[in-house]
Amino acid sequence: EFMQASWDIEEVQAEGIQHLASFVKDRSAFPYLLTCTEVITLAMKTHTDSQDLQVEGCTLLIEILSQALEQGVMMALDESVASCLLHTVRKHSENEEFLSMLCTLLMMVSASEVAAENLRRVGIIPDLLSILRRFLHNDKICLSGCAVLWSLAVSEDNADQAVLDSAVPVTCVVLQNHLQNGVVAESACSALWALALQGCLSDSDYEPTAALLLDALRMNPERAVLVKNGCLALASLVRLSETAALAILLDSKGSGVELIKHEYHLHCEEPGVAEALCLLMNEMVQYDEVMLDMRSQKMEKLLSEIKLQFPFS
Repeated sequence: EFMQASWDIEEVQAEGIQHLASFVKDRSAFPYLLTCTEVITLAMKTHTDSQDLQVEGCTLLIEILSQALEQGVMMALDESVASCLLHTVRKHSENEEFLSMLCTLLMMVSASEVAAENLRRVGIIPDLLSILRRFLHNDKICLSGCAVLWSLAVSEDNADQAVLDSAVPVTCVVLQNHLQNGVVAESACSALWALALQGCLSDSDYEPTAALLLDALRMNPERAVLVKNGCLALASLVRLSETAALAILLDSKGSGVELIKHEYHLHCEEPGVAEALCLLMNEMVQYDEVMLDMRSQKMEKLLSEIKLQFPFS
């Protein structure tokens, strides 16, 4: 009430945010802090020129959302909050350090389907892509930016098809630049999977994207989630085009089929990885030429192993 009574006075908003922040460590205050997110984002929107207020507000929102996610509480932030966050992103589009915080916040917000939908509705995707292009070197921004893209692309509403299509080259460049950073590569593979599911790739994208995903698997073989998401992304590509399937068989850096076998043996205890691999193989055998090649590479043996390992799945 103190903050709402004096929107225009920066000192009041700053003191209000600082006072709310003093309750973060008190677990019993958490339900009350949850009700303050709109007040905090509105204070940030009203006083975008105050760098200190922006940072303190963003830090406080991250603290509140972290606790919410820990406790399994989904924060379905409404469209006005999404609009405030977009306004803040645009106002500070050159401030790399602050944008890094904001992208982390957006990643946490977009964990909720409703909030992700609201972010998509207010038009955040072009801004997000612009940030990723500008700060390609920043692994924190790339990690959270791709995670937000994934959340927005898996939304069933395809109203932004053209905007999503333009996300493919940006996501590929992020993956190319961070192939050796497992955490970022994992996030980029997830985003590519969602974009492929939405049919955002064109004919000329299938072969290079499949090769890039295979590179991600080769560079990060120990990361089970990356392997799973990379295989799901490849399966989506193969479903769309035989070109992607042939790219896996004839990859210049070595047989994709041999890579699949290797990844399975590394993660043979992981049902999620096995399921993703089976899905990929199932898509590949839809093409006669590809199936003959897989048969010659003894893929039936691998499938029998998987069947024995997971008899009840």
